[in-house]
Amino acid sequence: MGLSLHFVVDPQGWCCVGAIFFIWLYNTLFVPKLILFPRFEEGQISVAAILAYYLTSIFCVISLLRASIADPGKLQDSPKIPLTEKELWELCNKCNMMRPKRSHHCSRCGHCVRRMDHHCPWINNCVGEDNHWLFLQLCFYTQLLSGYTLVLDFCHYYYFLPLKAINWDMVIFRHELALLRISTFMGIVMFGGMCSLFYTQIMGILTDTTTIEKMANCCDEISRARKPWQQTFSEVFGTRWKILWFIPFRRRRPLRVSYYFANHV
Repeated sequence: MGLSLHFVVDPQGWCCVGAIFFIWLYNTLFVPKLILFPRFEEGQISVAAILAYYLTSIFCVISLLRASIADPGKLQDSPKIPLTEKELWELCNKCNMMRPKRSHHCSRCGHCVRRMDHHCPWINNCVGEDNHWLFLQLCFYTQLLSGYTLVLDFCHYYYFLPLKAINWDMVIFRHELALLRISTFMGIVMFGGMCSLFYTQIMGILTDTTTIEKMANCCDEISRARKPWQQTFSEVFGTRWKILWFIPFRRRRPLRVSYYFANHV
């Protein structure tokens, strides 16, 4: 399935996405400038550490951009319902359109989304069947980048040797302490928040339950895992090749669409 573009007109969401992008840009600019490149020039770290940081940073921002503009699974007007699947569809009481079971109507976006998990203001988009995998990648790479940044900030002051061949008259190095304290604070906030969110998402996939279904307190039957974890993850990421679960550049092709195995909201 190709990546259909989807833009939500929501100023609050744009501000949230802008804040996340600012944090990413800040660390991507200042951490290499203040830590990685000077330490590499003095032989305290290898080029692999720099490449790993930039690779993680690229994967993080690609996941953010794609999750923000990807169609989460918006239902089109007057969808064609196969005769064999009529019992798997229902009428939405908000937009009066037929939708597959386990779909949900997003009041902020104004339409129904297939297997909607939740509306996330931090990507200014719904998290649904078609972009859930990108949202998981965003959580994963944000954790990785934030954790890596915190490790570098810590090692810069408490592990690495003091820098010598640095022009301390440069503005950026005169304010080094303040800049890295800001980086550390943002790293702690992002790492803690993303760890909690990522754990919630992983548990939802393992139990084959969306966030909306959990909040609606659906019956106990829906909260029990009835599929192997490999199957539930493969359905989210659209492939059984586990190495591809970590690649944000590819196209997702759903293994199958199955709405019958659980109750719905």
